[in-house]
Amino acid sequence: MTEQATPVRTARLGRTLGPEPAAVGGAVLLLPGGQEVSGRRPSPVRAAASVRGLGRRLARLGRDEGLAVHVVHYRYRGWNGGEAHQARDAAWAVEEVVRRYGDVPVCLAGLGMGGRAALHAGGHEAVGSVVAIAPWLPGDGVAAASEPVKQLVGRRVLIVHGTNDVRADPERSFRFAERAKKVNRDVCRFEVHTDGHGLRQYRGEVISLASDFVMGTLFGRAFSRPVQDALAAPPPLGLRMPLAAGFGRTLRR
Repeated sequence: MTEQATPVRTARLGRTLGPEPAAVGGAVLLLPGGQEVSGRRPSPVRAAASVRGLGRRLARLGRDEGLAVHVVHYRYRGWNGGEAHQARDAAWAVEEVVRRYGDVPVCLAGLGMGGRAALHAGGHEAVGSVVAIAPWLPGDGVAAASEPVKQLVGRRVLIVHGTNDVRADPERSFRFAERAKKVNRDVCRFEVHTDGHGLRQYRGEVISLASDFVMGTLFGRAFSRPVQDALAAPPPLGLRMPLAAGFGRTLRR
């Protein structure tokens, strides 16, 4: 009997959210969450659902600038230790964007474990900004200290975290932001008080905040005043900036 070769798994980009731009002027790669350890392939439907709200908002806001918004579909559901599969898939996705669209600015926007992947892959030369929403990060000790930050030099970074998150400790993202701020002044972090990992209570505010940041970093639109203040404020103020209820409805441009 002839043995069949095991198919090689590959990451892929989903279709552009919204109408495909005639001329692409920038790209956002949406990185869904995942697990710490898993060899299973993620569900593309569930992955897309977790970031679709942000993706649709960005596609609408960036239509005139030719913004291409893609969900990254990972090879594996898990990070899997030193394999860092999701970070590698994020880096592959940036290369794929460069291959497809040429020299356009790229933002990585990740949720949960995807937030960690975005922070890791942010060092690619095509990446100008990173958004990490409720990022899962290692705990204290050697693992936390070895989580890299120098790749973020020259990038603008936004971290958003709910204070009641029991799946991804918000204090870990604060300590990471502290370390990142020491090598890169363009780091800010917002806290969503009383919200959990899914940020469901203030979903609209989080999407508005992330969209404001992305459009500012990719296309030079003026940041809202809270983002300006968070980027300018020294630690810890700019890393514990409260996200106001109603943000987005009162957005001043």
